[in-house]
Amino acid sequence: MSLLLGLGIGFGLLLIYASFWERPPRAAGPRRARRGRARKLLDEAGHPKVPVTGVLTAIMICAAAAFLVVLVLTAAIPVALCFALFAGMVPVLALRWQAGKRRALLRNIWPDAVDHLRSAVRSGMSLPEGLMQLGVSGPEPLREPFVEFGKDYRAGQTLGVALGRLKLRLADPVGDRIVAALMITREVGGSDLGRLLSTLAEFLRENARTRSELEARQSWTVNAAKLAVAAPWIVVLLLSLQHEAAEAYRGATGMAVLGAGLIVSLVCYRLMLRIGALPREVRVLA
Repeated sequence: MSLLLGLGIGFGLLLIYASFWERPPRAAGPRRARRGRARKLLDEAGHPKVPVTGVLTAIMICAAAAFLVVLVLTAAIPVALCFALFAGMVPVLALRWQAGKRRALLRNIWPDAVDHLRSAVRSGMSLPEGLMQLGVSGPEPLREPFVEFGKDYRAGQTLGVALGRLKLRLADPVGDRIVAALMITREVGGSDLGRLLSTLAEFLRENARTRSELEARQSWTVNAAKLAVAAPWIVVLLLSLQHEAAEAYRGATGMAVLGAGLIVSLVCYRLMLRIGALPREVRVLA
């Protein structure tokens, strides 16, 4: 008991001594950075209430299901592992596709939202009132974030804080630019907000038109890359349904061929996407 008492007193004194020294901020590790990217992807895809663990669970379920199905069909573990890897990428690719579709949808309706805001400001409303009005008469996909903005502002939040929370809810590059422009206008002041919004709406329409044309042309490259990656592995799956081919893939040579093919497929896919990629819309201070 005396030994335990001495250890307890010593540990308590050590904690008291450590409390007098400020701990340096911990740098975000790779795991925390990955969780941050997953959270950002979920927000941009329109799933702010889905936890990051839900994505990890979906990846594990898809990978396990694909592994079991291919293993039952082919009885070749190396082939099943390759398709489990592909299936594990499906939830992430689906989220990226949803984020792209949502980004394109918002890009086309933002000019109308800015026009609504300009009309509200010119009719005599203040900037916060015009933003809250978007939650009632604005484009349908944008109403919920602006309704939440109205709740924050009525609850006593300052306009800057409410705009910052609005930017997080929108999770959109164009929305970031609009919120940043409104913050600058609030800080600098001035009575020419209507002209600023008019110029901004015109710029957004031109940008949406140009980017839609470029993305239509880019889709050919992206579809060709997906087809080039998927076709050989479909052939591998069909061949593995035969006992002799499945037996060959279970050997060392077959595993080496599958590993080399997997690396080449991933590298070529990333390379084709990089070649045909458009300049990505960067989010402002996000």
